Amino acid sequence: MDTTKFYGKEKISRILLKLAPPVMLAQLIQALYNIVDSLFIGKFSDTGLTALSIIYPIQLLMIAFAVGTGVGINTVIAAKLGEGRQKEAKECAGVGTPLAVLLWFAFALICWLIMPAYARMSTESQAVIRDVIAYGRIVCVFSFGLFLESVWTKILQANGDMKTPMVAQIIGAATNILLDPLLIFGMFGLPRMGIAGAAVATVAGQFVAALIVMKKGFHPTPAKEVYPQYIASIFRLGTPNILMQSAYTFYILGLNLILAGFSDQAVTALGLYYKWQTFFFIPLGAMQTCIVPVVSFNYAARNIDRCKKP
Repeated sequence: MDTTKFYGKEKISRILLKLAPPVMLAQLIQALYNIVDSLFIGKFSDTGLTALSIIYPIQLLMIAFAVGTGVGINTVIAAKLGEGRQKEAKECAGVGTPLAVLLWFAFALICWLIMPAYARMSTESQAVIRDVIAYGRIVCVFSFGLFLESVWTKILQANGDMKTPMVAQIIGAATNILLDPLLIFGMFGLPRMGIAGAAVATVAGQFVAALIVMKKGFHPTPAKEVYPQYIASIFRLGTPNILMQSAYTFYILGLNLILAGFSDQAVTALGLYYKWQTFFFIPLGAMQTCIVPVVSFNYAARNIDRCKKP
């Protein structure tokens, strides 16, 4: 795709109509990860279902950092393309992979250390605590697929490629759906892993999705000297998105802690409700994903009037 011609000259409404549907489908598939886990775990044990609701805010926080950083990279790349600086756009894309790995490592280490305390803070049931630690540590420590896929996806979207991330999300979700019953219930000779099996299925789906977008999303790392300026720009533009999503995370966490004083079933009900609620925000999230690179490109290209057109 000729990004300059597409973002710079195509009618804005046509751009959004072309880009938004694949993004909506990809986000729909992404929302299915937690729904599928809840479906199968609910059939396996009640304590496991409560554990999923308790760990849900941590997963949202992880996604906030991964996607928010990707949004920062996406915005910087689109701006560089708008200014005609192809080399700098590729350099920023090259910074994305090491940055994703660094964020994953920090998040994985912190979550591994705090998971037992977080579980005990959220419930008094020893069975639920064990399930929270088992599931939480796996989905956090092995979340490198999520961080890499989020960054590589945003790199592709900055260049107008929305279909590859869609395909990646569909195949990743299919992997998760296929592995969930096999690993949770121990089918076809596989070990009966319970809630740990659901966690393994989730990270496996994320890893498969990352492999699919890696071919186009991965860029060679640039010289070390340029890292500080790009990282500063990425977080300057991505931090608002991280904070916005994190606020929602802490809101759910607060409600979980309040409801935990009544019963574990109340926490479970709240978790299921918010997982289903995410489907209603998919159109809004998709439009936001598509609008950001278009506005960034045209603003950098000094086409301010075009940024305001419907």
